[in-house]
Amino acid sequence: MTRRRQLDFHWKLRQQMAAHDMWKTTQLAPLLRERGIDLSAAQIYRLVTDKPERLSMKVLVALCDIFDCTPNDLITPEAVSTRGAKAAGGDTPARNVTSLNPDLRPERARITDPDS
Repeated sequence: MTRRRQLDFHWKLRQQMAAHDMWKTTQLAPLLRERGIDLSAAQIYRLVTDKPERLSMKVLVALCDIFDCTPNDLITPEAVSTRGAKAAGGDTPARNVTSLNPDLRPERARITDPDS
């Protein structure tokens, strides 16, 4: 068995907004625009409600400036050690296929000749 580290993070923009009495994502748009960050309403909504997979450093710096905080106040890293079974022929852990629902497997296709 090998140990793998799963890296993740908690995105705390919503908590920073609440601490500054900001309850709507639309309140963030003009503050970002003042700092040269022009995002659509949908982009700002996703930035607040979802964990971003990629984040521009300019956006991060603007958020830190708006809330007078550091990146540590917006992002809390999290690393979890997991155990994975080693695959038979390689270094990568084997997938746990026993958790798949057999009812969700596709049926085998049958090819027939329409002229027969």
